[in-house]
Amino acid sequence: MTSVFGDVFTEMAVLLLLAAVIGAIGIRLRQPLIVAFIAVGILVGPSVLGWVSANDQVDLLAKLGIALLLFVVGLKLDLHIIRTMGPVALATGLGQVFFTSIVGYFIAVWLGMGLVTALYVAIALTFSSTIIIVKLLSDKREVDALHGRIAIGFLIVQDIVVVLVMIGLTALGKTGDATTLGREAIEVLIKGVLFIAIIGLLMRYVLTPLLHQLARSPELLVLFAIAWAVALGAAGTHLGFSKEVGAFLAGVSLASTPYREVIGARLVSLRDFLLLFFFIDLGAGLDLSMLGAQVVPAIILSLFVLVGNPLIVMVILGAMGYRKRTGFLAGLTVAQISEFSLILGALGLSLGHIDTHTMGLITLVGLITISASTYMILYSHLLYEWLSPWLGPFERKQPWREATQAGSPEQGGYDVILFGLGRFGAGIAQELRQRGYRVLGVDFDPDLIRRLEGLGYAVRYGDAEDPEFLATLPLDRAQWVLSSLREMPVNLALLHGLRDHGYDGCVAVTAHTATDARLLKQAGTDQVLIPYSDAAAEAVDNLFGKGLKKTDEANKRGGQ
Repeated sequence: MTSVFGDVFTEMAVLLLLAAVIGAIGIRLRQPLIVAFIAVGILVGPSVLGWVSANDQVDLLAKLGIALLLFVVGLKLDLHIIRTMGPVALATGLGQVFFTSIVGYFIAVWLGMGLVTALYVAIALTFSSTIIIVKLLSDKREVDALHGRIAIGFLIVQDIVVVLVMIGLTALGKTGDATTLGREAIEVLIKGVLFIAIIGLLMRYVLTPLLHQLARSPELLVLFAIAWAVALGAAGTHLGFSKEVGAFLAGVSLASTPYREVIGARLVSLRDFLLLFFFIDLGAGLDLSMLGAQVVPAIILSLFVLVGNPLIVMVILGAMGYRKRTGFLAGLTVAQISEFSLILGALGLSLGHIDTHTMGLITLVGLITISASTYMILYSHLLYEWLSPWLGPFERKQPWREATQAGSPEQGGYDVILFGLGRFGAGIAQELRQRGYRVLGVDFDPDLIRRLEGLGYAVRYGDAEDPEFLATLPLDRAQWVLSSLREMPVNLALLHGLRDHGYDGCVAVTAHTATDARLLKQAGTDQVLIPYSDAAAEAVDNLFGKGLKKTDEANKRGGQ
């Protein structure tokens, strides 16, 4: 390791401080942190300050970040979205991948690249950033809009494709010549089938009951998830795939369990922290003197991504019967390349398929397209108003599919989301259900969750204090959020989390004392429940009412 600071701890401290400062500047400019982190790597790398060069510590953290990224992607692989969106997710996802890769390949060849290099560049142009798009759509509260659901659907298709591409490239990277290609391919196929079969057996007989036991401690549950992701990542490497493929399959293996939301929510921050080192390492490895020659090709390829990708999505959605507005808003979400493009380039560099010049070109295209598309998505409605008169060719005379899907709410909405399903919470849930309200219960006791599921309740395993978990709940359709939990810090964290996610419904929380109730009122809750006090008041009302009636009867008898 080479560093001007002399020790790893000081080097990490400087990196983290710079990342925080430049990240804050990026947020002020409304840019994703990916751009800021790559800028940090360029700044501290050999091309500028020369403070940090490639080292084992940063490389290890970067690899862990990539593994967790693929694990979370697999964990959130919701095939239900693809099914509910019908053929549109598959048609749009695969159509955009096919169009971008074919046209991108010929553009790369036209720019003078070799066949293998052009192939890598074309594939890198294909994938869009799930992390960035979901974050931007969430900030604009458009995840549940029709174009948002379509975008998330074809992003899932892209995620599946990128994993398959990584498997293929890794297999090709181990092939010495054409004569061994068939043998290597068969060997990889056999190993892959066995690997997936073993994981399937574990999913069926081991993982769910094991997670049920581990879920008694949320910290232990998350620790196991990280260990599982890294372990299968290492297994994937030893079997001739890659750590990315193994980590992705680890996520898929837990995606069908009731604990996937809480695991994914708790790993998001750790994933983003570790990915910081991947992007810093990537930026530090760039030679700015070489990037000068890549500016013109990068601009040409970036324009193709910024314009060509939205156009093909609009064409496909228009042909399938969607309005031009839906096609335009969904198309803007693919106007950038993603972190997967950079990971794919890094894989090709490690396999010797491409050189540092090509990696620099892919990174430069990423910086340009991510920066530009962020503003395009943020101001998508304004852009649509400007361009709407020229978008007529992208819409059928009768956008029939839109009439049946646009504005239709997703199934499974709830009137009340209730945190805490103990004796008090379960009583509230039962009373609400008897009165015809749709209730979603949340608790972190796995035994309680399983018991209430058996009674027909809609329940989820989760933590009220986890702001990332709140993002997985259907808050936009809930009239009330109730908390039967009496811990003051938990309720305050829940109130802050709901406010941060833009929840505009009513909130009721539970308190021990009148003092806590006053503080919770000041924090913004609509109503405070004090179980013992409320129950005592109700009991006195009942007794007093009956007692008064008896006293009246006694007086009447005495008067007679």
